[in-house]
Amino acid sequence: AVPLRIAVASGTAFLIAQLTDVAVFNRLRGGRWWRAPLVSTLIGSALDTALFFTIAFSASVALFGPDADAAINWAWEPVPFMNAGAIAPLWVTLAFADWLVKLSLALVALVPFRLIVQRLTGTDQPA
Repeated sequence: AVPLRIAVASGTAFLIAQLTDVAVFNRLRGGRWWRAPLVSTLIGSALDTALFFTIAFSASVALFGPDADAAINWAWEPVPFMNAGAIAPLWVTLAFADWLVKLSLALVALVPFRLIVQRLTGTDQPA
């Protein structure tokens, strides 16, 4: 039941986040060069992380049976958020840390994205 729970969480999060990312990017692509990729990545990554960790590890999602719950109950342990904040389930800290990694990668990838777009379009003007 745990592999099913993780698979459903992963598939659901990926599909919804990717469709949202594309829709946001498409809506913003006429603006400044950095806005569409940054905003769509922020929203898509946050949605992906929230959906995956909630479906995969939240105690409030009990669709997968008691065996799956017993196998993931370690994620429900109350701990200080990011080892310093209010008490929250461990999975919430793990989700936030995961999102921070995604955000960091998105920020680092902006410069190569800009260079690739400039090369492909043949433009040198900042937009």
